[in-house]
Order: sequence, then structure tokens, then C-alpha cells
Amino acid sequence: MIKKYRSMFLSALILAIFAAVPALAQVEGTPEQRLEVMRQKLDTMKRSLNSATSVLRAEDDDVKGSKDDPDSPMGRLSSLEKETSSLLSEVNNFRGKVSRADKYEISDIDGLEDRVSLLQSRVDNALLETADARAKITSDVGKPREKKKKKKFLWIFGGGGDDEYEELIGNVTPGRDRELFIVATREVRKKNYEVGRLLFQTIITTYPDSDYLPMAKLAVADSFYLEGSTSSLIQAAAAYQDWRTFFPTHPLADRVLLKIAEAEMRQIGLPDRDITRAKRAEQRLRALLQMYPDTILRPQAELRLKEVQDNLGMHNLIVGNFYYKQAVKFEKGGLKGAQSRYLENLEKYPEFSLMDEVLYKLAVTYQIEEETDEAAKYFQRLVREFPNSEYVDKAKEQLNLIGAEIPEPNPERMEVMPPEKASFFENFKNEFLGIYPLTIDKNGVLMTKEFDEKKFELIDQIIENQGEIESSQIPKALTTVISERVPQGSPK
Repeated sequence: MIKKYRSMFLSALILAIFAAVPALAQVEGTPEQRLEVMRQKLDTMKRSLNSATSVLRAEDDDVKGSKDDPDSPMGRLSSLEKETSSLLSEVNNFRGKVSRADKYEISDIDGLEDRVSLLQSRVDNALLETADARAKITSDVGKPREKKKKKKFLWIFGGGGDDEYEELIGNVTPGRDRELFIVATREVRKKNYEVGRLLFQTIITTYPDSDYLPMAKLAVADSFYLEGSTSSLIQAAAAYQDWRTFFPTHPLADRVLLKIAEAEMRQIGLPDRDITRAKRAEQRLRALLQMYPDTILRPQAELRLKEVQDNLGMHNLIVGNFYYKQAVKFEKGGLKGAQSRYLENLEKYPEFSLMDEVLYKLAVTYQIEEETDEAAKYFQRLVREFPNSEYVDKAKEQLNLIGAEIPEPNPERMEVMPPEKASFFENFKNEFLGIYPLTIDKNGVLMTKEFDEKKFELIDQIIENQGEIESSQIPKALTTVISERVPQGSPK
């Protein structure tokens, strides 16, 4: 079993909690996305604090202290709960300002992110340091919990229900970390992602010695990835990266790096739009292939890298064609702009699916500039490497005009055919939805998106192993499923 990773995580976790670095708190995305991420973080903090203070209120004990005493456990948590609510209100007000298109400064959003980051560190610290005050001497794990009537469960469900998990989250009981992990897994599988995350997060902030803590942190990242909204994918990429920082040599590290790339890929739009996510996905996929050269995920990573680079190559082609049209058709200049984009494709994306078009138009730009040697070089390369291209006849015609040799096609390239063009309906759908077709596995590292109770997954094995996973138990394929049967006693 991989016990060494737990001790590594604990050391890193302590550093992360006490070293609040606001600069690292800022996330990429639109103002709306960044504010939504802040809202979700503050909402989770508020729920954790509310559950913890509810448990303390139920105990008339000097250890818990009064909420009027700022140094007591009750006082610290109550103060933080008010501060969280106040900052949440500020974030919500700012979201309204953005949605109304009122004037604002990006620096204001940066400042809010810094404050949320600092508050997150203080809340995590307080929950850890007040765990003893919320602890029970004897364990009640396995016994029925008393359900309290509440208006709402953790502000998620409708009124009048039983607050099933408040005591589970608030109290600190020996053996409860396992129960939290099992119940959290069940909630995520039921697509109650916020509830599941809160339960996993309770292990992290309340049971620092738990064997389940490292995998709880990974499960939090999975829950964001499975949820799949834009703000969730932003947080999934950050949470997976955070986990990899702590466990770079863990047997699951290559899968986690692939998920970081896929979280970025799921946010990639059409090639004529912003390419930030595509660039970031490309970097992650390159890193995966370089850092884990023998990974079993290599075929999937190489396929995804080619697709992402095709998106980037298409972006360059679109921009290059704009300059090309300005120069060739309207004679307004722009040849250098077209050349730089076409040359970038040749250098960075040699497998680009429309490379024949790139070669032909690049040659034409040099021909217009009367650099016939350069033009002939690219016309000849087109004839050799893309014998079935629609541009071959035009290239041969230009070579004849230049008086350059027409080369024979490369025999190894005779079967290379132009890519199939998407149907009108497919193009319309992609344009309407802003979708670029990519191969993406939407399952997490530990859990699948569509849970099948007949399948035994990595997270089930972790529960069976009391919080850990052996290298030999990790599937030799890109899947979370270990077997087709759930062993007796595993969570349904």
C-alpha cells in the first residue's frame, strides 16, 4: 500500500493552509466564471462553518466557549461564518454588477479573489484547530444518527426535510472519516456534487491523520470534473493540479495529468475564438508524454494532442487566410502576416490535417514577393507529400511557370487522403453550439460519470483498502472500472 503518500500530503497540506498566497488564487476565465468560482468556494466554507458551529451550540461546555469570546472555538467559527456571509454577499453583488454591464475594474475582481483565498486559509485552519472541541470521546460510527428538523439541508434542498448530515459533518468522531468517504461517494454518484464535495472536504479539514485524506482530495477534483460546468471545470483543473503538486510520483499521477488536460479541452471552442484553453491543453498533454514516456495512456494522450494541435493549426490557418485574402485578392498587403501563421503551422503542428492548403498558400505568398526559390520549395513539398490534394494540379502549374522541377510523389504518401469534410448539419451544429470535435473521456480518475452499481471502481477499491490503493489494482487501461461485480460489503 502507498502509505508514504499520506505523510507527504500532510506536510504539504500544513504548508498550504498556513501559507496564503493571494497571487495563486486568481483563476483564468471570464469575469462571470471567476465570480462563480468564488461564490462556490464561499458557499462551501459557509456550509462547513455552519455545521461546525451547530455542533458546538448543541454542547453546553466550557471547552466550546461562547460566541462572544473571539478566542474560543465557538467564537472563532461564528466570526468566520459572519465574515464568509459578508464576503459572499459582496461577491453576489458584484455578479449583479457584471450581469447588468455596469462599469467595474478587473482589479476589483482580483482583489475579491485574494480575499477569498485568505479567508479560505483561515477557515481551513480554524476547522482543523477546533476539531478537538467538536470531538466525541466514544465513537458512534455505525449507530443511527438523530435527524433534526431543519428548514433546509445545507441550503441545497427544499424546506421541511431532515438535516441528515449536519451532525456527521460537525462532530469529530473516531472512524467517522471512513463513513464520510463512503457517504460522499454515494452523493457524488447521485449527482449531488456540492453535498459530496462538502463531505470529502470535511475529511480534509477535520481529520488530518486520516488514511482517506489524499484520496478525498482527489475525489473533490473528480466531483468538479464530473459536474462539468465551466466554473466546475476551472476548479477541477486547479484541484487536480494541486493534487499532483503533492503527489507527483503517485501511480495515478499520469491519469490526473490527463484529466487536467481534458478539463482544459472541454472548454475549447471553435478555432476562430480564444485559444487560451487549447494552448494550455497542449502544454499539459506534452508534459504527460514527456514526464511519463512509458505510460499506458500514451495512445490516448497522442490522439488528444493531435486533435488539440489541429484546433491550434486551424486557428493559424484562419488568421493566415485573412491576411492572404487581403494581400492576394484586395492587394492591401498582409503577406508577412500570412507567412508567419503558415510557417508557425509548419514548425509547431507538422501533423495538421490541412497542411496541403498551408503549403500551397505559403508558396503563393513567396511567389508574389518574387522569391521563386522559396515558392518552388513549398510547391514541390506539396506535390511530394500530398499527392491526393486538391492543390496538387495548381502547384504543378506554378512549378511549370517558375521553370522548377516537378518531383515524383513519395510512395509512402500515396494513400494519404484529404480529411473528410463534415456534413452541412454537423457544421451548423458545431457553429451554433460553439463546439470543436475532440476525443474526451468525461469520467473522473476514481469515479465514472454515469454510475453503474454492477461495476466495481477505483473508489470502491480505496474504500475496501481503508483509504489506499495499490499499483497492481490500478487498471491497465483508461478506465475507472476494476471489475464488473461489486464485492459484498462495498457501498452501493
